[in-house]
Amino acid sequence: MTDRKDIEELIGKIALGDRAALAALYDATSGKLFSVCLRVLKSRSEAEDALQDVYLRIWAKADRYAVTGHSPMTWLITVARNLSIDRLRARKSNNVDLDSVGELVEKRPGPEAATIAASEQRRISACFKELPPDRADAVRAAYLDGATYQALADRFDVPLNTMRTWLRRSLIALKECLSR
Repeated sequence: MTDRKDIEELIGKIALGDRAALAALYDATSGKLFSVCLRVLKSRSEAEDALQDVYLRIWAKADRYAVTGHSPMTWLITVARNLSIDRLRARKSNNVDLDSVGELVEKRPGPEAATIAASEQRRISACFKELPPDRADAVRAAYLDGATYQALADRFDVPLNTMRTWLRRSLIALKECLSR
């Protein structure tokens, strides 16, 4: 598994035009970024296209990545999620049921990676439990399902700016919880 410093180093090399670094970054992160695209788009073929665009965007904007102490995966996942949400909004209402896509074949992570992922998942779940249930649902809908702020405000029957405040404060609470 590639660690934070390795990914930051690869992004730095990509900013300088190193194609081998892009290939290495793809090998290290494509599984995670594909799952983000698939989660938002719910279409394997569209997620594959989006993933290609994600790496094109990373190639074009790697110089904008700033080492801030935060995980570089956060930046990569944000790029993938935002691009997928853009595609989702652009396609109007051509929804494809995930069950009709067929069987998804993935390489399973090794025992160490699976243990680390399970530990991180427990930490994130515990932090989500600290949020009020409606705030946790709003965060999941906004950042995992691609719901717009307006759609969430309508769903939870609150003003738009209140929804923005909920999401911002919830993200701050999650960040504080995860940094403990």
